[in-house]
Amino acid sequence: MSAGTYTPRPGAAPLPRMIAAQTALETRMLLRNGEQLLLTVIIPTLLLVLFSAVDIVDTGSGASVDFLAPGILALAVMSTAFTGQAIATGFERRYGVLKRLGASPLPRWALMAAKTLSVLVTEVLQVLLLTAIAFALGWSPQGNPLSVLLLLVLGTAAFSGLGLLMAGTLKAEATLAAANLVFLLLLVGGGVIVPLDKFPDAVQSVLGLLPISALSEGLRDVLQHGASMPWAQAGILAVWAVLGLGAAAKFFRWE
Repeated sequence: MSAGTYTPRPGAAPLPRMIAAQTALETRMLLRNGEQLLLTVIIPTLLLVLFSAVDIVDTGSGASVDFLAPGILALAVMSTAFTGQAIATGFERRYGVLKRLGASPLPRWALMAAKTLSVLVTEVLQVLLLTAIAFALGWSPQGNPLSVLLLLVLGTAAFSGLGLLMAGTLKAEATLAAANLVFLLLLVGGGVIVPLDKFPDAVQSVLGLLPISALSEGLRDVLQHGASMPWAQAGILAVWAVLGLGAAAKFFRWE
């Protein structure tokens, strides 16, 4: 008997469609969450406007916004790929959401791919918003956009790996506390709003190896000084990405 028009066709949807649907869901959930919006949009925007308008920190010669904009873009990547993703995934793991999704037709690697794509979509929105605000404040960026894109991708990979590692190994409450603490510490000591040369020489060498420092300084070299691809900072981000994603893949617990 030939199949009719209304014959049910049970089975999973094509994998690309499942990933796209999960990505859309993850993005909507992130943008509807007040705490996530505070981390990803409100705090970076307020810091950019405040420190550009008020001479609180000596950022050297030139307009303050030229120094601050690259650092705030780096902060936006960290807030979404690391802090926001770690907290959200940690509580999903605690409440059994990941366990149930892991039992669905969507493969676990595809779920992580959807989360990563959601982070990228959010970052695009962040970059567009912050760039528009920075231009309104008088920002005049330089450099090659492809170098900026590569740094942002490497930074996203590095912070995503660290965020997933934290969310997959610590309890949700510990993840919440640790992610917010790391966010604040790296905001102060990562070259985002305070130049690294304001710290003692011995401290500078250590801080320069942090992913947020590598991303903010790399973006600043390109966008403020018009440098070519800062391979030293890109290499640091690549190492963090490999270590973070590798550790997350090995130690992440779904329950």
